[in-house]
Amino acid sequence: MFTMLAVLVYVAAMAIPIYLLHHYHSQAWHWHVLAVIASIVLGLAPLPDGFQGRGFDLMLGFVFVSLLFWGAGGLLVYHPAHHKHA
Repeated sequence: MFTMLAVLVYVAAMAIPIYLLHHYHSQAWHWHVLAVIASIVLGLAPLPDGFQGRGFDLMLGFVFVSLLFWGAGGLLVYHPAHHKHA
């Protein structure tokens, strides 16, 4: 059961940023760079002893994958010619 939950959480972690990028388009490039940097810092940070467990691992993995997909996806589909400044 936990394996199926983990698969669903990680599929949602990939699907939500892809949907947001498709629906709202990419933001300014620096927000996406910050999201990639935040995901890398979050992924490399050591875990405190009290926060180790399946639920925390799923939450941390969801945030990590979501930030990474949103950041990298926004950088890959960013087209400055499409963004008009008023």
